[in-house]
Amino acid sequence: MSGRALPLLFLNLGGEMLYILDQRLRAQSIPGEKARKVMNDIITTMFNKKFMEELFKPQELYSKKALRTVYDRLAHASIMRLNQASMDKLYDLMTMAFKYQVLLCPRPKDILLVTFNHLDAIKDFIRDSPGILNQVDETFRQLIEVYGGLSAGEFQLIRQTLLLFFQDMHIRVSIFLKDKVQNSNGRFVLPISGPVPWGTEVPGLIRMYNRNGDEVKRTEFTTDGNYITPQREGSFDLYGDRVLKLGTNMYSVSRQVETHMSGSSKNLASHAKENVAPNPLAKEELNFLARLLGGLDIKKPGGSETGFRLNLFTTDEEEEQAALTRPEELSYKVVNIEATQDPGLRAELARIAGELEVAEPSPASSGKGEDLLALMDGL
Repeated sequence: MSGRALPLLFLNLGGEMLYILDQRLRAQSIPGEKARKVMNDIITTMFNKKFMEELFKPQELYSKKALRTVYDRLAHASIMRLNQASMDKLYDLMTMAFKYQVLLCPRPKDILLVTFNHLDAIKDFIRDSPGILNQVDETFRQLIEVYGGLSAGEFQLIRQTLLLFFQDMHIRVSIFLKDKVQNSNGRFVLPISGPVPWGTEVPGLIRMYNRNGDEVKRTEFTTDGNYITPQREGSFDLYGDRVLKLGTNMYSVSRQVETHMSGSSKNLASHAKENVAPNPLAKEELNFLARLLGGLDIKKPGGSETGFRLNLFTTDEEEEQAALTRPEELSYKVVNIEATQDPGLRAELARIAGELEVAEPSPASSGKGEDLLALMDGL
């Protein structure tokens, strides 16, 4: 597995989250000033300098539960609130959209163009906030510095790492179903036509060479697909035409989006029942995330500010029904268990915590899960 996949996973999922929240803020006619505050607060939190520094250090991907915890915290970084069913739907839409984009990338390196498309759109959300724009531009520069020199093989390993993360997720999404790019079982339909990867040729020609490397014969063959050669490569610079459209905002035109559990995902839920007991090592992973997110507190409306609830469903009734019908094992609820109370585990977890530590521990912390509980405040 690649140690460079986490920043790309986090930034692209975050970009999809912002697309969805922007669409729902407009659909619910949230006043412009409040909507801008929500987007600005979330983006400021997402691109926090300290968090970005830790995110870009080579490391394995977080578990699905730990990553979901981060996005729950991000979604509640302003005056907006989501209940459990809406948060579940938001996460489903985020993950399935990025999974589709990773699957359709013409070449592994294009995952970076997908990321740039997300960041370009995020910058458009905050075009009137120079301070936040600087935060995003700094992340842009980090991406160019870290990923600009990677080989095709390293990008292929990143792509395989991301696909491994997504392999058991088969949530049906109405947009994908209507566009016939997803089957009823939640699996995506990959096209056999369209542009070939940059730097390659359209299929249909076989060249044969002799032992000296000279071409001696050509044979043409017909293909079932309608392939075309891309006119130019997308720009990997801070500004430029990305050419690739994957990662752009598919909610810019108002469309109602629904999600449904596929049969395979329901089977996954049944298997998950066998592993309900929280893993103490996963618990420590969440404590690590809490330390990374440190001062990113849940915002509480103050002064003349009034909070509001955002609904990812058309009506409150639909939201309530979704909460009742979704398998509990797939709701990503975090169970608050203090694993370090077990003396047999304390030494091992202390060792792991020491390896993961990135900042001086707070003197006020009792070491009994307070970091984790602080992170859970927004659930």
